[in-house]
Amino acid sequence: MYRYDEFDHKIVTDRVNQFRGQVNRRVSGELSEDAFKPLRLMNGVYLQLHAYMLRVAIPYGTLSSKQMRMLAHIARKYDRGYGHFTTRQNIQYNWPSLDRIPDLLEELASVEMHAIQTSGNCIRNVTADQYAGAIADEIEDPRIISEIIRQWSTFHPEFSYLPRKFKIAVTGHKNDRAAIKLHDIGIFIVKNDKGEIGYEVHVGGGQGRSPFIAKKMTDFVPAEKLLAYLEAVMRVYNMLGRRDNSYKARIKILVHETGEAEMRRLIEEEFKKIDASKMLSLPEAELERISAYFAPPNYENLPAQSDSFEAAKENDTEFNHWVKTNLVPHKTPGYGIVNISLKPIGGIPGDATDAQMDVIADLAERYAADEVRVTHEQNLVLPHVKLDDLKDVYDILCAHNLATPNIGLISDSIACPGLDYCNLANARSIPLAQEISSHFADLDKQYDIGELKIKISGCINACGHHHVGHIGILGVDKKGTEFYQISLGGSADEQASLGDITGQAFTEDKVVGAIDTIVETYLSLREPEERFLDTYKRVGMAPFKEQLYAD
Repeated sequence: MYRYDEFDHKIVTDRVNQFRGQVNRRVSGELSEDAFKPLRLMNGVYLQLHAYMLRVAIPYGTLSSKQMRMLAHIARKYDRGYGHFTTRQNIQYNWPSLDRIPDLLEELASVEMHAIQTSGNCIRNVTADQYAGAIADEIEDPRIISEIIRQWSTFHPEFSYLPRKFKIAVTGHKNDRAAIKLHDIGIFIVKNDKGEIGYEVHVGGGQGRSPFIAKKMTDFVPAEKLLAYLEAVMRVYNMLGRRDNSYKARIKILVHETGEAEMRRLIEEEFKKIDASKMLSLPEAELERISAYFAPPNYENLPAQSDSFEAAKENDTEFNHWVKTNLVPHKTPGYGIVNISLKPIGGIPGDATDAQMDVIADLAERYAADEVRVTHEQNLVLPHVKLDDLKDVYDILCAHNLATPNIGLISDSIACPGLDYCNLANARSIPLAQEISSHFADLDKQYDIGELKIKISGCINACGHHHVGHIGILGVDKKGTEFYQISLGGSADEQASLGDITGQAFTEDKVVGAIDTIVETYLSLREPEERFLDTYKRVGMAPFKEQLYAD
């Protein structure tokens, strides 16, 4: 895990002091809200429906137990006892008082955390695979280059006032768990024929009003040249990106309107200029220095099979269910990767109380090499847990409503804050997610359905990633009434695809029934071992649409 140096400490401390002065001027009335808006956005502060909201950065989704305890402390002291983990591996607090936010940020800084560049038209928090450094067959830990990108992009003077916000994601595994093709820049770590590690770069992905899958711009950029290539992408976007229309200001629109081939040429042309200057060549020594922060923990030499673990599975049916859904094999014998569901039946997706965060911090410190990860699907991960310890971990999670065995199942939905909090939303997301979760509460039914990802957005901005849900749900407003548009067949993995709209939208009271119809149609059509997404790709929209609109 990366640790701040003296420059990091100074940057964050100076920013806190600067923002304290700005907040004081806003509270006193010296600054109007319009004048204050760009200043607060640079510090992760939004004005939502009922109060200010603060978004805290969790770079590439990695936390220490000390940092998690601080997040719990902030939830208790400055908010209403909970935080909301987001689809970009951050955490949001929905109720902080503006005049106390500088104190909050000062406490965050004490554990090497901040809210810088979590909002505004800049390069946002870099995200990565939540299993980084723990999963087998990984080419390289993506957090290493993610940290280098974070340092390069923080306070970058040329990219502090971009046409619109800009998001980067990185994965080092063939199975994409970071949704890289749905980002402005998505990076696959690859290995060439010579065995050299480099980067395959995709540009122009994104959701919202105009969703696009990113286009591959290059097959291979050597490690020492990646920053130069990213700089080239950013320069092209900064020069040519639309500033006259906020809806058309994202790089996805630039790629679409310019054309894939021409965009590739423009980037390559700029890249050659930057590369020739050698100013952004990454020294091998610096790469090694950063890599050392992400050295694996001191794993014990353990047998691949744990007798106590196997006995616990045999003797405890519920534990065995949890293992099947929430445990992922680790690259090291005798260890496992534990997924902690923040989707209890009937609960609010992504929310965790201060007490739950404290418990997770304790578990990380005691059982998981002092690490917690945040997933883009609004869950948490303990990345390095001994199989021998799994039953103890499970029992503690159970005692705090954190052991729901539903990772990847229909009740493990993504949902944005929606109209309960957000002033951009057209409809509520949270109550709908709760209704769907409760309707499909029966675990046997969930296991029978299998992998099925529901994603809910309260407006077209798509913070709930509805475009790439196996079943996507979008809240729309029709003359003051909340309706929900349903799409099928989306996916955020390495085979990324955008969902197809079924047709006419549904009122809130009809949505759960519609989802039930979709599920039952799938169950009647699937072939053995076929997932919902596989069935949909095989049979298409027609049979689902026929059943949905039969009346």
